[in-house]
Amino acid sequence: MKNNILLKGILTISFAVMIAVSAIAQSVMTPEHVAKTQQVGAVYLSADGEYAVYTLIVPADPLKENAPASSHLYLLDMETLESKPFVTGISVGGVAFRPGHESITFLARKEGDAKRSLYEISLKGGEAQKLFEFSENISSYSWGSDGDHIVFQALEPAQESKNPLPYQPEVYEEGLRNTWAYMQNVSKEGHTPHRIELEGSVSQTSWSPDLSKVVVALSPTSLVDDTFMAQEIFVIDHETREVISQVEHEGKLGAIVWSPDSKKLAMIAAANINDPIDGRLKIADAMTGESTIIFENFLGKFEQLKWKDNNSLYYLASKGVWSELGALRADGSKMDVMIPTGGTMLNAFVESNGTFLFDAENPMHPDEVYIKKRRDREPKRVTNVNPWLDELELGRQEVVTYTAEDGMEIEGLLIYPVDYQEGTRYPLINVIHGGPEAHYDNGWLTAYSMAGQVAAGDGFAVFYPNYRGSTGRGLEFAMSSQGDLAGAEFDDIVEGVDHLIDLGIVDRDKVGVTGGSYGGYATAWMSTRYSDRFAAGVMFVGISNNLSKWGTSDIPEELYLVHSRKRLWDDYQGYLERSPIYYVDQAKTPLLIMHGKEDTRVDPGQSYELYRHIKTRTDTPVRLVLYPGEGHGNRRATAQYDYNLRAMRWFNEYLKGDAERPDMELQIESRTVDN
Repeated sequence: MKNNILLKGILTISFAVMIAVSAIAQSVMTPEHVAKTQQVGAVYLSADGEYAVYTLIVPADPLKENAPASSHLYLLDMETLESKPFVTGISVGGVAFRPGHESITFLARKEGDAKRSLYEISLKGGEAQKLFEFSENISSYSWGSDGDHIVFQALEPAQESKNPLPYQPEVYEEGLRNTWAYMQNVSKEGHTPHRIELEGSVSQTSWSPDLSKVVVALSPTSLVDDTFMAQEIFVIDHETREVISQVEHEGKLGAIVWSPDSKKLAMIAAANINDPIDGRLKIADAMTGESTIIFENFLGKFEQLKWKDNNSLYYLASKGVWSELGALRADGSKMDVMIPTGGTMLNAFVESNGTFLFDAENPMHPDEVYIKKRRDREPKRVTNVNPWLDELELGRQEVVTYTAEDGMEIEGLLIYPVDYQEGTRYPLINVIHGGPEAHYDNGWLTAYSMAGQVAAGDGFAVFYPNYRGSTGRGLEFAMSSQGDLAGAEFDDIVEGVDHLIDLGIVDRDKVGVTGGSYGGYATAWMSTRYSDRFAAGVMFVGISNNLSKWGTSDIPEELYLVHSRKRLWDDYQGYLERSPIYYVDQAKTPLLIMHGKEDTRVDPGQSYELYRHIKTRTDTPVRLVLYPGEGHGNRRATAQYDYNLRAMRWFNEYLKGDAERPDMELQIESRTVDN
């Protein structure tokens, strides 16, 4: 269904440029378009390849409710490749085809449900029926091959308080509830779930194809640091629920997949405890637990695996700013590329009998469903969930490569301003990714916190640098920034700006920077240490003081093991000198700081500190905006929309306007949406 947004009245954001843009709001992208953008969430294919479904992520209207996006289920006809709504009245998760049944199961909490339960709906349609409910919310589940057994996860039962007082304080990091795993036969009426008796908090479980075993990954506690850095893997006997083996592993852990003969496990995991990401491929013997890394020197990051047969797998990988699909031998002897880099960005796949279904994107469209049949050379798009995008004028996007001062080759992505004229210099917004163990790929780069096509429509160039320490380029590159916080990694960003200036694209006096989390750290660093280079900054959930960050974050051990590589107490001065507050006296960059009040990853105190230092020690314009109910990033529609408006207003004012601090309020008089 096509959506056309009509602006009625005036969208008053207190700066002349935005009013001018609103006059052509139907031809370029605006924050209103971002707020209504839908995208495919995940794709699913039945074992015989005859049926397919996908989830569609639908945002709430930010002017009507401050709510998270919902996930709806759509059925895709594999012959006509046409879609139709299947389950849209509720938000669904945990979608799966039930083995041996012409039905789909999913997790949902319908009206009247006390907890999130397992539902089933026939592929012929009708009303979804509750298949299984539990005393706690079911967080995830995995089907056994018989279509009767599931292994599922739920929080351990809450302990009743014996405190007679009418008020309960919160005891920090104590009394936390772990996630437990259970086996259950949903076809046997009155069957009681059997708990898998492992001490710790379970993160993933799945049945072996022969139903004889279950693999379980768990951490010592439910603390985030433990789930990142201390997960263990156990193979459990179905009948006795005893441990058969413990799989060799340390460090970060991704998905675990059984071989068809139930003898081997393929894992996306860290190479070692200091690997910042789960991006290597390990093959383990399920009975002995012995594991081996294969293709350790692969210059990419493994993203997804699926066994093709007992000796080979399909893989999806990130390579630089691109994706690659291929097949490889489980003994590490051979790797064949099926869909090479340079085309559509493949985010996830499912496969049956040589037919592949993808969640994929490109620079002009966010996630859609793509298909590749056995004889096809390239995947083709079969959905268009945002048809109004085809009517907008978007900025051209291209890959940019440059060489850092020490010889390191750095990649980035540049979105040109709409109606770009060669020879004209434009204001620039740098968008810095978090992590730093992450990367931008050559897909859709516009979101509430990523300026993207909204900024391009406002006349900005937008640059996304994959500085050293980014993923997608192998283990050595991912670890190349360790032990050098804010050092060469952030110098790469400045050198990227210089490269765009040298190309004649960017006005050196009109350069802005923004980012969240570690990208917020980079923004704060550029706005203090490199303040002479940046004319505006928008910092989101960012780091300003590495000393206090260590003591207030929920991942101090990860910080040591995969980032700093030295303890805080061994180098207090060094940590301080890599903190933006250390350079506040030279801060001349107007800085907008935004933060979720319930953030546990980067405590809001990091934003308070930088705000107070700038406010007290300089005359530089600064503003701090807090989002109640939000954590490490905004999840709800109005909070996201508000962020987008404020960020773009700040950049328009300080990179293109009169350089006066905008009003505190956003005044939005009226808006209607025609469907």
